[in-house]
Amino acid sequence: MAMVAGQNFNHPEKGSSIKVEPIRDIKSIKRIKKNLEKQPRNYCLFTLGINSAYRANELLSLTVDQVDYLRPGDRLELKQSKTDKHRAITVNSTAVDAIDFWLRHHPRPTRGQPLFISHRKHTAIGVPTACNLLKKWCHDIGLHGNFGSHTLRKTWGYFHHLNGTPLPLLMEAFGHSTQKQTLDYLCIQSSEIQQLYTDLEL
Repeated sequence: MAMVAGQNFNHPEKGSSIKVEPIRDIKSIKRIKKNLEKQPRNYCLFTLGINSAYRANELLSLTVDQVDYLRPGDRLELKQSKTDKHRAITVNSTAVDAIDFWLRHHPRPTRGQPLFISHRKHTAIGVPTACNLLKKWCHDIGLHGNFGSHTLRKTWGYFHHLNGTPLPLLMEAFGHSTQKQTLDYLCIQSSEIQQLYTDLEL
């Protein structure tokens, strides 16, 4: 199927609503990264997004001077858009490498400039643009489902859940009030919960 610039590849039918999903397998993540190797800004946005619990608008608010000093294990603190509270993450080496890769190509790598800058307008890209980019990246590797700006942080949480991170820690990271809210947010399906009982025999 031919792709049109700006096309929303998985828009729900009129009158319906579907949840934005995480990316659920490592192979798909690696394929997207491979496709973005010659797009340093997009590679950085994707990589930083799936390695943090920040919302898209929080990521897009970052400026060059907030990240250009970061090394693995450093703290990155941002004000949460919903609560106005500051929340810190610890950046890993994958995120730092992606930031450094992009800053080597950034057209204006100076204090106060948007990290994720528009190539044409030289202003910060917006959430709708980031959402459409994410949808296209998933579409390009043949992923089926509903993907959007929340896919990035949901992917981070989904894999932490699979790796055994306690739900209370994920609740804290996402600012959720109940475990059910976190499971629903991460699109943890009943079949996956059922599998917990069949995968382990004591």
